[in-house]
Amino acid sequence: MHLMIDGYTADRKLLWDHSRVKGFLETYPSILGMTSISPPNVVSYKGSKETDWGISGVVLIAESHISVHTFPERNYLNVDIFSCKWFDPDKAEHEVSKLFGVQRTKSNLIERGIEYLTDDEAEEGMLSERLSLADNEQNIG
Repeated sequence: MHLMIDGYTADRKLLWDHSRVKGFLETYPSILGMTSISPPNVVSYKGSKETDWGISGVVLIAESHISVHTFPERNYLNVDIFSCKWFDPDKAEHEVSKLFGVQRTKSNLIERGIEYLTDDEAEEGMLSERLSLADNEQNIG
């Protein structure tokens, strides 16, 4: 799964808070049932355009990674959660909104990665194969 969250009308002060972004990346994986495998890497950015300034961070998780990019002068942030493990996208979005004072979000969820059969799909496939074999045996005998 790859959830991309855009947060609009966020709290500018919270978006400038380096320790908040770092704390978010330290605690967010466990909130979503994931496992951090590195400490967060968080940096402040001040380029030539003030509207592009902000804080960016990433944490590696056993399931893939989580990143955040804040744009305080736009009251805006991006959060990406890429995971090979299922997580609740509504909960993920709610936690981002709560922590950064986001008034409105827009998100996009993409299914990615290797397709694995669910238990029900595997059982259905097994049953279908056995019934097919039984039919073939009856037709032969």
